Amino acid sequence: MCAVVPAALTHSIWFHWMGEYLVRTDTLATSDAVLVLAGDLNGDRITKAAELVKQGYAPVVLVSGPMPIYGINEATLAIDYAVSRGYPRGIFVPMVSTSFSTRDEADFAGAEFRKLAAHRVLIVTSNFHTRRAGNLFRGKHGADVDLRMIAARHPHFTPDGWWKDREGQKIFFFEWTKTIANLFGL
Repeated sequence: MCAVVPAALTHSIWFHWMGEYLVRTDTLATSDAVLVLAGDLNGDRITKAAELVKQGYAPVVLVSGPMPIYGINEATLAIDYAVSRGYPRGIFVPMVSTSFSTRDEADFAGAEFRKLAAHRVLIVTSNFHTRRAGNLFRGKHGADVDLRMIAARHPHFTPDGWWKDREGQKIFFFEWTKTIANLFGL
């Protein structure tokens, strides 16, 4: 009982730290490409990646598209969304794959990195996904490519308030579950 009161009084500190742990953003640098990971249904990742190209950080956006949604590949949907927001179609390269996970995306991306002879790639994903995705991609390609994780905002997740939003709570739970599973190679 004595531990419950201090834990209850300091829960926002612990919750913030646990949310902050998931987020790992690297320094921006001029790169050979930007890779936007799949799984964003809001368009925040693709627009963040397109902005990086617009700002001159890279010449091209590789768009991961692992699954069809109602018969349309996610990369196609993401590119069409960005074009509808005013970004030129020519900066996007779809990466259509059969990936089911971030680990699969990391495996698949290697061939694209080699095709581009990429030495540095900015990887854009949602803020809560940056640490785990970075660990997976660096584990596969870190010896060959300087990989920089760039966080895109997510409307339901911030490290300092995820516990106040039902969707944020679910994101937190699933991302921590996947983070722990990755520690065991699952």
